Amino acid sequence: MDTTDKPGLVGLEVVSGLLGQGLPVLLAHRGDMLAVKDARGAYVHVDARMATLMQRDAGDVIGRTDAEIFDATVARALRAAEQTALSQTAPLLSEHAFEWRGRRHEFSVLRTWWMDAAGRRWLCSLWTDTEPTLRREGQLHHAMQQLEQEQRVNQQLRREFSDQALRDQASGLHTRGHFEEQLRRELDLSTREHREFAVVLIEIDEGDATVRALGEAAQERIFEAMGRLLRSGTRAMDASCRWEERRFSVLLSGVGLATAHARVETLRRQCATQIVLLDGRELRFTASMGVASFPHTADNREALLSSCESALHEARRRGGNQVTLAAIRFESAGSA
Repeated sequence: MDTTDKPGLVGLEVVSGLLGQGLPVLLAHRGDMLAVKDARGAYVHVDARMATLMQRDAGDVIGRTDAEIFDATVARALRAAEQTALSQTAPLLSEHAFEWRGRRHEFSVLRTWWMDAAGRRWLCSLWTDTEPTLRREGQLHHAMQQLEQEQRVNQQLRREFSDQALRDQASGLHTRGHFEEQLRRELDLSTREHREFAVVLIEIDEGDATVRALGEAAQERIFEAMGRLLRSGTRAMDASCRWEERRFSVLLSGVGLATAHARVETLRRQCATQIVLLDGRELRFTASMGVASFPHTADNREALLSSCESALHEARRRGGNQVTLAAIRFESAGSA
Protein backbone atom coordinates (compact mmCIF):
# COMPACT_ATOMS: atom_id res chain seq x y z
CA MET A 1 0.00 0.00 0.00
CA ASP A 2 1.33 3.44 -0.91
CA THR A 3 1.53 5.47 2.28
CA THR A 4 3.06 8.61 0.77
CA ASP A 5 -0.17 10.61 1.04
CA LYS A 6 -1.24 9.12 4.38
CA PRO A 7 0.83 10.93 7.05
CA GLY A 8 -0.66 9.04 10.00
CA LEU A 9 0.34 5.68 8.53
CA VAL A 10 3.72 7.07 7.53
CA GLY A 11 4.23 8.26 11.10
CA LEU A 12 3.60 4.80 12.52
CA GLU A 13 5.99 3.32 9.97
CA VAL A 14 8.69 5.86 10.73
CA VAL A 15 8.37 5.52 14.50
CA SER A 16 8.61 1.75 14.16
CA GLY A 17 11.78 2.24 12.16
CA LEU A 18 13.20 4.61 14.70
CA LEU A 19 12.75 2.08 17.46
CA GLY A 20 15.46 0.03 15.84
CA GLN A 21 17.66 2.79 14.39
CA GLY A 22 17.37 6.43 15.44
CA LEU A 23 15.79 6.28 18.90
CA PRO A 24 18.79 4.84 20.79
CA VAL A 25 20.82 7.89 19.67
CA LEU A 26 18.15 10.26 20.93
CA LEU A 27 17.70 8.41 24.22
CA ALA A 28 21.34 9.13 25.03
CA HIS A 29 19.98 12.54 25.97
CA ARG A 30 17.07 13.01 28.30
CA GLY A 31 14.03 14.14 26.33
CA ASP A 32 10.56 15.24 27.31
CA MET A 33 8.83 15.51 23.92
CA LEU A 34 9.23 13.60 20.69
CA ALA A 35 8.38 14.74 17.16
CA VAL A 36 9.04 13.32 13.69
CA LYS A 37 8.85 15.27 10.42
CA ASP A 38 9.39 14.57 6.78
CA ALA A 39 12.08 16.38 4.82
CA ARG A 40 9.62 19.15 3.89
CA GLY A 41 9.01 19.99 7.56
CA ALA A 42 5.54 18.46 7.95
CA TYR A 43 4.82 16.53 11.13
CA VAL A 44 4.26 12.80 10.79
CA HIS A 45 4.28 12.05 14.50
CA VAL A 46 4.14 13.92 17.84
CA ASP A 47 3.78 12.45 21.29
CA ALA A 48 1.16 13.63 23.76
CA ARG A 49 3.49 16.10 25.50
CA MET A 50 4.46 17.73 22.22
CA ALA A 51 0.80 18.06 21.26
CA THR A 52 0.10 19.66 24.64
CA LEU A 53 2.81 22.25 23.98
CA MET A 54 1.13 23.09 20.68
CA GLN A 55 -2.28 23.14 22.41
CA ARG A 56 -3.70 20.78 19.80
CA ASP A 57 -4.74 17.19 19.54
CA ALA A 58 -1.95 14.95 18.25
CA GLY A 59 -4.03 14.00 15.19
CA ASP A 60 -4.57 17.67 14.34
CA VAL A 61 -0.79 18.23 14.22
CA ILE A 62 -0.07 15.50 11.65
CA GLY A 63 0.56 16.91 8.19
CA ARG A 64 1.04 20.48 9.42
CA THR A 65 4.27 22.51 9.43
CA ASP A 66 5.51 24.84 12.15
CA ALA A 67 4.39 27.82 10.06
CA GLU A 68 0.80 26.61 10.52
CA ILE A 69 1.17 26.13 14.28
CA PHE A 70 3.63 28.67 15.71
CA ASP A 71 4.23 32.37 15.17
CA ALA A 72 6.24 33.24 12.08
CA THR A 73 9.37 34.15 14.04
CA VAL A 74 9.32 30.89 15.97
CA ALA A 75 8.57 28.84 12.85
CA ARG A 76 11.51 30.39 10.95
CA ALA A 77 13.92 29.66 13.80
CA LEU A 78 12.76 26.05 14.05
CA ARG A 79 12.97 25.50 10.30
CA ALA A 80 16.47 26.97 10.13
CA ALA A 81 17.64 24.56 12.83
CA GLU A 82 16.01 21.64 11.00
CA GLN A 83 17.71 22.50 7.72
CA THR A 84 21.04 22.67 9.49
CA ALA A 85 20.38 19.27 11.06
CA LEU A 86 19.45 17.79 7.66
CA SER A 87 22.75 19.02 6.22
CA GLN A 88 24.82 17.23 8.83
CA THR A 89 25.57 13.57 9.44
CA ALA A 90 25.82 13.89 13.23
CA PRO A 91 22.92 14.79 15.54
CA LEU A 92 22.49 18.53 16.14
CA LEU A 93 21.73 20.02 19.55
CA SER A 94 20.07 23.45 19.47
CA GLU A 95 18.69 25.85 22.07
CA HIS A 96 15.35 27.55 21.47
CA ALA A 97 13.75 30.26 23.60
CA PHE A 98 10.48 31.88 22.60
CA GLU A 99 7.20 33.34 23.79
CA TRP A 100 4.22 31.14 22.97
CA ARG A 101 0.67 32.01 23.94
CA GLY A 102 1.57 34.11 26.94
CA ARG A 103 4.32 31.93 28.31
CA ARG A 104 8.09 31.90 28.03
CA HIS A 105 9.53 28.59 26.79
CA GLU A 106 13.13 27.43 26.73
CA PHE A 107 14.10 24.11 25.14
CA SER A 108 17.15 22.12 24.26
CA VAL A 109 16.33 20.22 21.03
CA LEU A 110 18.32 17.27 19.71
CA ARG A 111 17.69 16.59 16.00
CA THR A 112 18.81 13.69 13.86
CA TRP A 113 17.68 12.30 10.51
CA TRP A 114 17.66 8.92 8.85
CA MET A 115 16.78 7.54 5.44
CA ASP A 116 14.38 4.69 4.81
CA ALA A 117 14.65 1.99 2.18
CA ALA A 118 12.78 4.15 -0.33
CA GLY A 119 15.34 6.92 -0.02
CA ARG A 120 13.06 9.24 1.94
CA ARG A 121 14.58 11.26 4.78
CA TRP A 122 12.87 11.70 8.15
CA LEU A 123 13.82 14.18 10.84
CA CYS A 124 13.38 13.18 14.45
CA SER A 125 13.63 15.75 17.28
CA LEU A 126 13.76 15.27 21.02
CA TRP A 127 12.72 18.34 23.01
CA THR A 128 13.95 18.85 26.60
CA ASP A 129 12.40 21.63 28.66
CA THR A 130 15.34 23.53 30.16
CA GLU A 131 13.25 26.24 31.84
CA PRO A 132 13.04 24.40 35.21
CA THR A 133 16.80 23.82 35.18
CA LEU A 134 17.50 27.43 34.24
CA ARG A 135 15.09 28.59 36.92
CA ARG A 136 16.85 26.46 39.52
CA GLU A 137 20.21 27.74 38.33
CA GLY A 138 18.90 31.30 38.56
CA GLN A 139 17.57 30.67 42.04
CA LEU A 140 20.88 29.11 43.05
CA HIS A 141 22.78 32.05 41.57
CA HIS A 142 20.52 34.47 43.43
CA ALA A 143 20.95 32.50 46.65
CA MET A 144 24.73 32.54 46.20
CA GLN A 145 24.67 36.29 45.63
CA GLN A 146 22.60 36.75 48.79
CA LEU A 147 25.00 34.51 50.72
CA GLU A 148 28.00 36.47 49.45
CA GLN A 149 26.28 39.73 50.38
CA GLU A 150 25.51 38.41 53.86
CA GLN A 151 29.12 37.29 54.23
CA ARG A 152 30.35 40.75 53.24
CA VAL A 153 27.94 42.35 55.72
CA ASN A 154 29.03 39.95 58.47
CA GLN A 155 32.69 40.62 57.74
CA GLN A 156 32.04 44.35 57.88
CA LEU A 157 30.17 43.96 61.17
CA ARG A 158 33.01 41.88 62.60
CA ARG A 159 35.50 44.54 61.55
CA GLU A 160 33.32 47.25 63.07
CA PHE A 161 32.83 45.33 66.32
CA SER A 162 36.54 44.58 66.46
CA ASP A 163 37.34 48.24 65.78
CA GLN A 164 34.86 49.39 68.43
CA ALA A 165 36.54 47.12 70.96
CA LEU A 166 39.81 48.91 70.20
CA ARG A 167 38.38 52.42 70.54
CA ASP A 168 37.64 54.71 73.44
CA GLN A 169 33.94 55.63 73.51
CA ALA A 170 34.33 59.25 74.57
CA SER A 171 37.00 60.36 72.10
CA GLY A 172 36.53 57.78 69.32
CA LEU A 173 40.32 57.21 69.35
CA HIS A 174 42.06 53.87 69.65
CA THR A 175 42.82 52.49 73.08
CA ARG A 176 46.28 52.47 74.61
CA GLY A 177 46.86 48.79 73.86
CA HIS A 178 46.30 49.31 70.14
CA PHE A 179 48.53 52.39 70.18
CA GLU A 180 51.39 50.53 71.86
CA GLU A 181 51.18 47.83 69.19
CA GLN A 182 51.47 50.56 66.52
CA LEU A 183 54.41 52.03 68.42
CA ARG A 184 56.17 48.65 68.49
CA ARG A 185 55.75 48.28 64.72
CA GLU A 186 56.98 51.82 64.08
CA LEU A 187 60.06 51.17 66.23
CA ASP A 188 60.89 47.99 64.32
CA LEU A 189 60.38 49.65 60.93
CA SER A 190 62.31 52.82 61.80
CA THR A 191 65.20 50.79 63.27
CA ARG A 192 65.50 48.71 60.09
CA GLU A 193 65.17 51.67 57.73
CA HIS A 194 67.09 54.20 59.87
CA ARG A 195 64.34 56.79 59.83
CA GLU A 196 62.76 59.18 62.33
CA PHE A 197 59.38 59.32 64.02
CA ALA A 198 57.92 61.31 66.90
CA VAL A 199 55.67 60.58 69.86
CA VAL A 200 53.53 63.23 71.57
CA LEU A 201 52.00 62.96 75.04
CA ILE A 202 49.08 65.33 75.63
CA GLU A 203 47.29 66.20 78.86
CA ILE A 204 44.15 68.32 79.11
CA ASP A 205 44.82 71.24 81.46
CA GLU A 206 42.61 71.93 84.45
CA GLY A 207 39.47 73.65 83.17
CA ASP A 208 38.07 77.01 84.15
CA ALA A 209 35.20 77.57 86.60
CA THR A 210 32.55 76.70 83.98
CA VAL A 211 34.16 73.37 83.13
CA ARG A 212 34.61 72.52 86.80
CA ALA A 213 31.00 73.42 87.56
CA LEU A 214 29.62 71.17 84.82
CA GLY A 215 31.79 68.30 85.98
CA GLU A 216 32.00 64.98 84.18
CA ALA A 217 29.64 65.94 81.34
CA ALA A 218 31.90 68.87 80.44
CA GLN A 219 34.99 66.66 80.54
CA GLU A 220 33.34 64.17 78.19
CA ARG A 221 32.54 66.93 75.68
CA ILE A 222 36.15 68.14 75.84
CA PHE A 223 37.45 64.61 75.29
CA GLU A 224 35.14 64.31 72.26
CA ALA A 225 36.52 67.58 70.87
CA MET A 226 40.11 66.45 71.40
CA GLY A 227 39.32 63.20 69.61
CA ARG A 228 37.94 65.10 66.61
CA LEU A 229 41.00 67.36 66.46
CA LEU A 230 43.39 64.42 66.57
CA ARG A 231 41.49 62.41 63.95
CA SER A 232 41.31 65.36 61.55
CA GLY A 233 44.88 66.50 62.19
CA THR A 234 46.71 63.21 61.68
CA ARG A 235 47.54 61.23 58.56
CA ALA A 236 46.62 57.64 57.73
CA MET A 237 50.12 56.42 58.70
CA ASP A 238 49.94 58.19 62.08
CA ALA A 239 48.24 56.85 65.20
CA SER A 240 46.48 58.52 68.10
CA CYS A 241 44.89 57.17 71.26
CA ARG A 242 43.29 57.89 74.61
CA TRP A 243 46.30 57.21 76.83
CA GLU A 244 44.83 57.75 80.28
CA GLU A 245 41.90 59.61 81.88
CA ARG A 246 42.98 63.11 80.80
CA ARG A 247 45.84 62.10 78.52
CA PHE A 248 46.19 61.39 74.82
CA SER A 249 49.11 60.22 72.74
CA VAL A 250 50.03 60.65 69.08
CA LEU A 251 52.56 58.82 66.92
CA LEU A 252 53.79 60.82 63.93
CA SER A 253 55.32 58.40 61.45
CA GLY A 254 58.45 59.47 59.54
CA VAL A 255 58.52 62.88 61.23
CA GLY A 256 61.57 64.50 62.89
CA LEU A 257 61.58 66.58 66.06
CA ALA A 258 61.36 69.99 64.37
CA THR A 259 58.45 69.02 62.10
CA ALA A 260 56.68 67.33 65.00
CA HIS A 261 57.02 70.50 67.07
CA ALA A 262 55.44 72.61 64.33
CA ARG A 263 52.49 70.25 63.91
CA VAL A 264 51.90 69.90 67.64
CA GLU A 265 52.06 73.66 68.12
CA THR A 266 49.26 73.96 65.55
CA LEU A 267 47.26 71.41 67.53
CA ARG A 268 47.86 73.36 70.76
CA ARG A 269 46.49 76.53 69.20
CA GLN A 270 43.46 74.67 67.87
CA CYS A 271 42.70 73.38 71.35
CA ALA A 272 42.98 76.87 72.84
CA THR A 273 40.56 78.32 70.27
CA GLN A 274 38.14 75.41 70.16
CA ILE A 275 34.60 76.16 71.42
CA VAL A 276 32.68 73.25 72.91
CA LEU A 277 28.98 73.61 73.69
CA LEU A 278 27.11 71.90 76.52
CA ASP A 279 23.53 72.83 77.39
CA GLY A 280 23.96 76.12 75.57
CA ARG A 281 27.12 77.06 77.50
CA GLU A 282 30.54 77.52 75.93
CA LEU A 283 33.41 75.40 77.19
CA ARG A 284 37.04 76.15 76.47
CA PHE A 285 40.11 74.07 77.17
CA THR A 286 43.85 74.03 76.72
CA ALA A 287 46.38 71.21 76.67
CA SER A 288 50.01 70.66 77.62
CA MET A 289 52.12 68.62 75.24
CA GLY A 290 55.48 66.87 75.43
CA VAL A 291 57.27 65.76 72.25
CA ALA A 292 60.02 63.18 71.89
CA SER A 293 61.55 61.62 68.79
CA PHE A 294 63.33 58.49 67.70
CA PRO A 295 66.29 58.25 67.59
CA HIS A 296 67.28 61.77 68.64
CA THR A 297 65.79 61.85 72.14
CA ALA A 298 65.54 58.08 72.75
CA ASP A 299 66.37 54.85 70.93
CA ASN A 300 63.94 52.40 72.57
CA ARG A 301 60.32 52.29 73.66
CA GLU A 302 60.82 52.80 77.39
CA ALA A 303 63.23 55.68 76.97
CA LEU A 304 61.00 57.27 74.32
CA LEU A 305 57.92 57.25 76.54
CA SER A 306 59.96 58.41 79.52
CA SER A 307 61.34 61.37 77.60
CA CYS A 308 57.79 62.21 76.47
CA GLU A 309 56.64 62.12 80.08
CA SER A 310 59.49 64.42 81.14
CA ALA A 311 58.71 66.90 78.37
CA LEU A 312 55.01 66.91 79.32
CA HIS A 313 55.89 67.45 83.00
CA GLU A 314 57.97 70.46 81.99
CA ALA A 315 55.10 71.90 79.93
CA ARG A 316 52.76 71.59 82.91
CA ARG A 317 55.39 73.11 85.25
CA ARG A 318 55.48 76.15 83.00
CA GLY A 319 51.76 76.68 83.57
CA GLY A 320 50.17 74.52 80.87
CA ASN A 321 49.06 75.36 77.35
CA GLN A 322 52.66 74.70 76.30
CA VAL A 323 54.55 72.45 73.87
CA THR A 324 57.86 71.22 75.23
CA LEU A 325 60.49 69.17 73.41
CA ALA A 326 62.37 66.33 75.05
CA ALA A 327 66.11 66.80 75.42
CA ILE A 328 68.23 65.51 72.57
CA ARG A 329 70.58 62.69 73.56
CA PHE A 330 74.25 63.71 73.86
CA GLU A 331 75.38 60.78 71.69
CA SER A 332 73.08 61.82 68.85
CA ALA A 333 74.23 65.44 69.11
CA GLY A 334 77.87 64.40 69.15
CA SER A 335 77.54 62.07 66.19
CA ALA A 336 75.73 64.74 64.21
